Amino acid sequence: MHERPQTPPAVTPEGRYTEPVRGLRVPAPPLPPAEAAAGVKEFFAHGDLGAYTRKQRIAIRAMTFGYWALISVLGPTLRWTMHGREHLESIYESGKLPIYCFWHNRILATTWFWRDRGIVVMTSRSFDGESIARCIQRFGYGASRGSSTRGAVGALIGLNRALAAGYEVSFTVDGPKGPMYEVKPGPAAAARRSGNPILPVSLALSRRWEIGSWDRFQIPKPFSRAVVSVAAPIYVDRDADDEGLERARAELQSSLEQLRRKYD
Repeated sequence: MHERPQTPPAVTPEGRYTEPVRGLRVPAPPLPPAEAAAGVKEFFAHGDLGAYTRKQRIAIRAMTFGYWALISVLGPTLRWTMHGREHLESIYESGKLPIYCFWHNRILATTWFWRDRGIVVMTSRSFDGESIARCIQRFGYGASRGSSTRGAVGALIGLNRALAAGYEVSFTVDGPKGPMYEVKPGPAAAARRSGNPILPVSLALSRRWEIGSWDRFQIPKPFSRAVVSVAAPIYVDRDADDEGLERARAELQSSLEQLRRKYD
């Protein structure tokens, strides 16, 4: 199966990574320095499959293609609305970068909406995680997998490195295995270390299928209405203690639950 080389998305002369979705105006991210691309190149490259068996390598490539095809077919049919874009604009105006945070079960439509912006996503270093990483890389995302020995800690270090280089980052806050709709502490830790704010985002679908996974994974039905909602950013002091991190985690939990109740 042919695999395209992956590199950080190239910017357009207008300073945007992609055209607005179906005419919807989406705030454009600031441009990272040109030399920053070299420092994040590994996030946009496919992982080494040498540790997998031949059967597993074939399965990973097949799953990658299947995910990519499903998103590519369904994404363009959706009718989009966005609420709260002023919160994203306020972050850019302050000279900061958003740490996008959303629920795991909305990843399919979310991948299409925020594509080609160079966002680096925390992914698990596993069989399933590698196929997901390869899929999102085809949509212009980077994948911070961490290392085989440091796991999530290494992935979090990678996200902080991406932020320092001028690239936005993202968490599926209840992934990769749940519990469903329960925010984990990673985003608060990244916000404290980097000085960039957490941005709660959600995506609601008017019509969808739900599969029987731990998170009731959502697949949009063709031509559904998709509502992207953004809440106020959450800032974490660089000297925040464990109690401060827990307050930020709880605030993110509350914001995401409010978005879900309001727009679902």
